Amino acid sequence: MTNPNPTHETALAFHALHIPGRPLVLPNAWDTASARLVEEAGAAAVATTSAGLAWDLGTADGDRLDGDRALGALARVAAAVRVPVSADIESGYAKDAAGVGDTIRAVLVAGAVGVNIEDALYDGEGAGDGGPLRLVAEQAERIAAARAAADAAGVPLFINARIDTVLRGAGGVEETLERAAAFLAAGADGIFVPGAVDPGTVKSLVAGVEGPLNVLVGPGAPSVAELAALGVARISTGSSIAQAAHAVVRRAARELLSAGTYDSLTGGLDYAELNTLLGGAR
Repeated sequence: MTNPNPTHETALAFHALHIPGRPLVLPNAWDTASARLVEEAGAAAVATTSAGLAWDLGTADGDRLDGDRALGALARVAAAVRVPVSADIESGYAKDAAGVGDTIRAVLVAGAVGVNIEDALYDGEGAGDGGPLRLVAEQAERIAAARAAADAAGVPLFINARIDTVLRGAGGVEETLERAAAFLAAGADGIFVPGAVDPGTVKSLVAGVEGPLNVLVGPGAPSVAELAALGVARISTGSSIAQAAHAVVRRAARELLSAGTYDSLTGGLDYAELNTLLGGAR
């Protein structure tokens, strides 16, 4: 059965998946096919990757994707799976806090019960005193607008506040914790710190953040078991699965067009299995 409108119970169930030491593991999806495959693999929820989604729609990542197109893709993903869906909405597809509230209302209509909202600034926005990140007060206002919009709709949306201090070299643990405290006070439910995989750093963040901590993983990062032992509550792959999938496309195309061989296609999914999985009703 599809879930065209998120329910209070579905949102609460998604909240309950964030357990320090027993993390929610999210192999991020970017379209209906990847979402179905992630669900079929046993994921308790599906989360989108903004980069993978933007690339799928022919746009670069980094607040360049039109919000309406992103929300249309989100609606298709949410309709394709039975498990809860969380949407990576970049900076909220809006210039100001009121616009973020509008985006949240559209996210709920699309069928998601969670969102990531990041504090990074991109080309053309103007960094100001916040450097490569939004000023704390401005970002807190945007998160508060998201919280108010969800509360008004009666949905306990899980707001995951992404903090890019580590990823952008804009601060260490102290700066990250200051932002985390402000964003949680503004209405965020969890904190996402991509780039923080060093065990010592993760341990300090787990101890200092008064909410579930989400980290980003990929090749070279500690294992799920190791991160669980540190108290992490959510683990995401971000764009890395999309990157790996696109690497197969390029490798296979280059091999076919140069050597005229097809070895890169070895290990592909069975046609009938994939056709059945993706063609079945939800």
